[in-house]
Amino acid sequence: MRILFLGDVLGRAGREAVAAQLPELRRDLRIDLAVVNGENASHGFGLAPDMARTLFAAGADVITLGNHAWDRKEIIPFIAETPRLLRPLNYPPGTPGSGSVVVALPDGRRALVLQAMGRLFMDGLDCPFRGTADVLAKYRLGVTVQAILADIHAEASSEKMAYAHTFDGQVSAVIGTHTHCPTADAQVLPGGTAFQSDAGMCGDYDSVIGMVKDGAALRFWRKMPGEKLGPAEGPVTVCGVFVETDDATGLARRIAPVRVGGRLAPAMPV
Repeated sequence: MRILFLGDVLGRAGREAVAAQLPELRRDLRIDLAVVNGENASHGFGLAPDMARTLFAAGADVITLGNHAWDRKEIIPFIAETPRLLRPLNYPPGTPGSGSVVVALPDGRRALVLQAMGRLFMDGLDCPFRGTADVLAKYRLGVTVQAILADIHAEASSEKMAYAHTFDGQVSAVIGTHTHCPTADAQVLPGGTAFQSDAGMCGDYDSVIGMVKDGAALRFWRKMPGEKLGPAEGPVTVCGVFVETDDATGLARRIAPVRVGGRLAPAMPV
């Protein structure tokens, strides 16, 4: 199975770039499953239903969220009726929506997509490790599902790495989100799980993690609230990860970074 994961979509510029690039990426890389993190799509904070519909229309099979899941209140009824829009699975019981979904591909293959949120320097949610283990206990990689993709939305790279090594051999890929900076550690772990600490963002990198740099930098200089943060609107680099798996085992054959446009050096799977 050929999987494309795109990192945090940042603001209007990020939405427009993904809407333009995702159909081409799906075609050129012959993608079977496309997953997009959309939690920053609305001015950097949350996702509105119409924005989710645009990303789905562009070719996203699943959209994941994160710590900004509820910043747009109108997403609450929408997520309850949209199974392919995921919030972290370790929110407490009773939280609207779901943290995992099984996607049936047109050829009959099935893929499980899940998202967990880390706890280091983040909100004190339920344990992402135990929550993930509970979900994985319901499936057999390579048997009941041909691939399993986990989005670990976390601040600390150590927590993302620990999560990936914990589930190495149990999932096809663990891809980190949240920090908006693409990491250079794409690898297939010893047990056969593809991993990258952070997929990066789909946004303007002439910024502070996608936000206008002057106001964001001033907050560090003065250590007091300043002007309201807004998304940078310059040329966007669409950042993500490509993973190819073996249908018989569900494990990864290869992983490669994807970077298109904007300021960062381009990268594309050979």
